[in-house]
Amino acid sequence: MLVQGQSFRFDDVDEPGDASRVRLPHPEILQTLDEDDILLVDDGKLRLQVTSKDSEGVDCIVEVGGTISDRKGVNTPSITIPISPLTPKDRADLAFALTQNIDWVALSFVQRPEDIEELRTIVKSSERPFVRLMAKIEKPQAVQDIERIVALCDGIMVARGDLGVEMNPEDVPVVQKTIINLCRSQGVPVVVATQMLESMIEAPTPTRAECADVATALYDGADAVMLSAESAAGAYPEEAVTMQRRVISRVEADPQYRKAHDALVGFRLLEEKSTTTDAVTLAARQIAGAISAKVLIVFTSEGTTVLTAASLRPNVPILALTPNEETARALSLCWGVYARLLAPQTFDENQVFSNVLGAAVDVAVDYGLLSEESDVAVVTAGLPWGTPGASNVLRVVPMMGPDAWPE
Repeated sequence: MLVQGQSFRFDDVDEPGDASRVRLPHPEILQTLDEDDILLVDDGKLRLQVTSKDSEGVDCIVEVGGTISDRKGVNTPSITIPISPLTPKDRADLAFALTQNIDWVALSFVQRPEDIEELRTIVKSSERPFVRLMAKIEKPQAVQDIERIVALCDGIMVARGDLGVEMNPEDVPVVQKTIINLCRSQGVPVVVATQMLESMIEAPTPTRAECADVATALYDGADAVMLSAESAAGAYPEEAVTMQRRVISRVEADPQYRKAHDALVGFRLLEEKSTTTDAVTLAARQIAGAISAKVLIVFTSEGTTVLTAASLRPNVPILALTPNEETARALSLCWGVYARLLAPQTFDENQVFSNVLGAAVDVAVDYGLLSEESDVAVVTAGLPWGTPGASNVLRVVPMMGPDAWPE
């Protein structure tokens, strides 16, 4: 038991710890620490400040005491550790995972853009070079360079629990909103995770504050919200998932939710720098709302246009049609997207476009997205096929059939 004001030492001596010292088997951390740096133990329950260091370890004074035991996490909020976040075990696990038909890899404790670049290099040289990468943002150092990290990733996870250990609690909501806005502007899916319904680890119902927290992430524009200990180790996993779904459904039915996202699109309309794909996708979103279309159908090769469409939060579902299985599976993470694999011959350059539209309508009917003859879909595509992010076609397609379709 450590008490406030006492001295305590961290070193790399392979001996059992006691009330005055403990082994920290990470020499790279001990070497990087300097006087006045902070060490947080067991998710921040204990706080110690470095008073001096030598070749074998660091001496500290206990600022916040408590029980210390083995296998507890140690956070270093005041330093950037100059090592790879990928341990030898991580590398072995990653090598195995990349043989298992996975779609995403998430990297924990990202500190620098170089961490993502290192992971990308490993994935690119594997049997699945197209696997998407997600950075878990749980270190203040990553927040400081978040724009570069987002630019290098296919997805971002805001891990508020760990962020709250190393940052002031009042800063976490601001950081969450900032990261969500950045990801939305870049068309990068963003997941908000950890401590969402924390009380449901032990209780069958959440607090009202927790429900409000989940709702805030949705109003801000998160693509997904994720449970952690609530479903992994809690006593009420099914109830926690059900409650998360109930909050999502309620918020997305709220007119204020739609107004908030419509306002964001209004700001996007004022942006000066837009690509043809941005313009076509934004127009499709506006048209779908104006004519009360039932679905926005997007033909895509690698998912680029779908990401743009999802970031605009249309008021209809997005049906992504692609010849690539990897794209269809990876897009499942994106807001509002139903992804469907179509036969590659559907995208043959010699195909009559009306036949392709017919295939798209058939899929929408299969999903129940079109059901009445008067139902209308808005369709975007890039011709010729196969050029990522090259949408240049926009059609309004009635369900009733080819005779009613525009030439």
